[in-house]
Amino acid sequence: MSFTYDDEIRRIVIDNGSGNIRAGFAGDDAPQVILQNVIHHRRHNSSQADTSHSDYFVGNKLFKDRDTSLICSYPMEHGIVTNWDDMEKIWHHIFVSELRIKPEEHPVLLTEALLNPLGNREKMTQILFEHFHVPAMYVSTQTILSFYSLGRTCGVVVESGDGVTQIMPINEGYRITNAISRLDLGGRDLTNWLVRLLAERGYSFATAAEREIVRDIKEKHTYVALDFEQEMATAKHSKKIKQSYHLPDGQEITIDNERFQCPEALFQPRMIGQQELGIVELLYNAIMKCDVDIRSDFYRSILLSGGNTMFPGFADRLQKEMKAKVPSSERVRVVASPEREYSAWIGGSILASLSTFQAMWICKKDYDESGPSIVHRKCL
Repeated sequence: MSFTYDDEIRRIVIDNGSGNIRAGFAGDDAPQVILQNVIHHRRHNSSQADTSHSDYFVGNKLFKDRDTSLICSYPMEHGIVTNWDDMEKIWHHIFVSELRIKPEEHPVLLTEALLNPLGNREKMTQILFEHFHVPAMYVSTQTILSFYSLGRTCGVVVESGDGVTQIMPINEGYRITNAISRLDLGGRDLTNWLVRLLAERGYSFATAAEREIVRDIKEKHTYVALDFEQEMATAKHSKKIKQSYHLPDGQEITIDNERFQCPEALFQPRMIGQQELGIVELLYNAIMKCDVDIRSDFYRSILLSGGNTMFPGFADRLQKEMKAKVPSSERVRVVASPEREYSAWIGGSILASLSTFQAMWICKKDYDESGPSIVHRKCL
């Protein structure tokens, strides 16, 4: 059954990332809300009750206030919701406090990671209909939506966010399912890796608030080396790579080869103890699983998405290493859109605005008749 709605009632798009949530209205060029997908619970004595909204805070509160009475909790790990109570609180905050809307009046398009467990998809659907009473909803993968945002007919999406790295070849709008790859390594792992690297230099970042400082260092000062071994040699004999970072307490620390060692884990996961293939090998293998007649199209259309692809040097390194793997007659082109950090949200905004999409919504009557499993039939 299709969902019919008043044109004046705007559709909500939520890109539910492990690290950041981006939310806004379909048809807009950019999300209205970008906040960290984290919740901070206030510590209580055993005699105190934890019942009021003031007992928790959503988003970047901890990093801004350095409040040691708050316990940091991330409701998602590697692209999968692991704490539904906290996830509900964050969605409520987005609807009521950020977007200032009544969720029961707006259809909601929500993103998910590739290979999201079936039970999680059903739980997501159940919460939206039974807790927030939305009139309609839809779930789509971040990779597909990133693809839509670029207006392509063919390409291989390389999406790397805070929780997971995903690769999906798409031809004529259809995903090639046997070539889908997923690596449970993302920005949060890189932050933890940088914590370890800085500890070797004598800097300790043990608390959740201090780890937020390291995340800030990662986002502002790290980069991907075009040639890792050469960069290590340069760092050993030169001071040009060193940079200073001022901590909130006024202390100054120096970072050196950690600047490029941190994101190198995406290319060499074994650096952080993961016995997995790096992002280049995953990408190459995904393309090689596709029909030989369309591989050239994928080499020419490698589409970047997600916050980790924003590291300076990431696109150049990927292009260089892919070019070394394919026949010399092949052209390799990595497409790095300036909006790639938000491309999944942008794709959702476009999709939810299309008149042809309106028959795709799961409406409340569909849910009442079929239950949460309807999401598997309607959201492929």
